[in-house]
Amino acid sequence: MAILILTMVLLDVLYTAVYLQSNSRSKIDYLYNSKDKNYDVIFLGSSRVNNHFVPKIFNDNGYKTYNFGITRSRLEESALMLKLMVERNYKIKTLILQVDLNINTNDHSEAIRSLFMPYLHQSKIIRNHYKSIPEYNKLLYIPFYRYMNYDARIGFREMYYSAIHKRTNVLDNDGFHPLTRNERPMVAADLSKYYPKKNVAYEEIKAICKKNNIRLLAITTPMCMSTINRDYFNHIKSVYPEIYNFENAVTDDKYFATCGHMNKEGAIEFTKVVFNAFFKPKSKP
Repeated sequence: MAILILTMVLLDVLYTAVYLQSNSRSKIDYLYNSKDKNYDVIFLGSSRVNNHFVPKIFNDNGYKTYNFGITRSRLEESALMLKLMVERNYKIKTLILQVDLNINTNDHSEAIRSLFMPYLHQSKIIRNHYKSIPEYNKLLYIPFYRYMNYDARIGFREMYYSAIHKRTNVLDNDGFHPLTRNERPMVAADLSKYYPKKNVAYEEIKAICKKNNIRLLAITTPMCMSTINRDYFNHIKSVYPEIYNFENAVTDDKYFATCGHMNKEGAIEFTKVVFNAFFKPKSKP
């Protein structure tokens, strides 16, 4: 038993040491292992940010911009990322936050939560964020438990790639990941079971932005016109009137890879619409 416990402690120390020097595998390790960055605009949200906002369009107009959207993330993970940015002394003028399908739940993404776990012992921000979850004590106090529990995401394979600094493409294009394959025929998305409601993480994000003088632009993002129950987006406005409706900013099916995600051409068109709605060029493209 003593040998087993010692082995778990040593493995925990080894894995954590590797992740603490990794900044090229995910947007979370890039964020955690950085500080003192200055951005005119950042984007936060799920795949509907990751695949939909092209920072180059903002950058070409004189704005320093980065897309921190993460596929499968929810507002809870976006809130934690914003907390870490503030802790790391990021200077952010404007946050563009996707608030549409993710407003119908206060739940979390287990896959994305796992990516914060290597830093649980080192970060008070992360510990405080997760202190109320049922498995918190196991994750914090049992050596190596978090790496075994989330082996698929932060286990040996990911640790090894982090140790040899094998890059992924998630940080390319200032965080924008274009979709190039188009689903045809396109299957209509069904929002009939979605119900917008007050969201704890969104409220937290609003409070952080207010405290740190960050301009918050919460917006909905496009879905194909064949989406069932498009009235869902009107219900969002009834819950949070300050959210800007952009679900109809791009409507032609040629701009969609799937009903819920635009392709590269659609992302470019949509980003231009959002830029023109809220910003003016600082310099000529």
